[in-house]
Amino acid sequence: MAKNDKKKRNWRDKYRFSVSNDTTFEEVWRVRLTKYNAFLLITAIVFFIITATICLIAFTNLREFIPGYPDVIMRRNILMSAIRLDSLENELELRDKYFSNLNAIISGNEPVDLYSVQDTSQTYKSINFRNSPEDSALRASIEAQEKFNLNLGPSSPESVTSLAGLHFFPPVKGIISSRFDLRTKHFGTDIVTKPKSTVAAVLDGTVILTGWTMETGYVIQIQHPNNIVSVYKHNESLLKETGDLVRAGEPVSVVGDSGELYTSGPHLHFELWYKGTPLDPEKHILF
Repeated sequence: MAKNDKKKRNWRDKYRFSVSNDTTFEEVWRVRLTKYNAFLLITAIVFFIITATICLIAFTNLREFIPGYPDVIMRRNILMSAIRLDSLENELELRDKYFSNLNAIISGNEPVDLYSVQDTSQTYKSINFRNSPEDSALRASIEAQEKFNLNLGPSSPESVTSLAGLHFFPPVKGIISSRFDLRTKHFGTDIVTKPKSTVAAVLDGTVILTGWTMETGYVIQIQHPNNIVSVYKHNESLLKETGDLVRAGEPVSVVGDSGELYTSGPHLHFELWYKGTPLDPEKHILF
């Protein structure tokens, strides 16, 4: 019992640490501690040092100095590789479906529809289309009113094929991630390219619109001869203003990832319109 009481007293015994002036022997600073308080103080200091070190590494750029931790450039390359891989998978899937349909056509079978499947729950043969007198009268009235309207309806196939003589300058060079599709109302082509690449005008023309929208970010539209309009979306910044004259191949914007919708990485959404009708850019431009 005596030994245990002695040990307890040793833990409770107070010690004084002081700093004195060597000339005047004046006590400048002092502190009184027991072994128990000294142990708690040292533990708190060690815990604080460990916590501060973890916070510095976790929330600052010091973590990039850890061997094996990716830096900013490496993480960006990983992201771009993932985007290119996704685009490559889509291209391979479309290629496989194309060859499957081609094989089915050669074999005399019906090709598989890539986009829609007929609803078998409805009996389409029982549908009877008949024109009522009111419908016929309405059709005749509308046709008479719009008989001399030159802007009505899409452009004719002859006028679209006449664009084959024009030389379109490619806005960017890259990988096509999403193609033109009227059924999904995707009126342009998405091209993945290097971030901060410059976007070039496809033809000579005049900038008719520059601005920013929540869906597509920074947008620029250019009016070209022959009623052609080109549209460039999701830009990081615009190099031209409304009313500027541009030449074919002249930089007009910088590729980016602006906009809160319809984007998953740096790319250019490019649209080509002729007389108010969207065209498939891949039929006129080699990206």
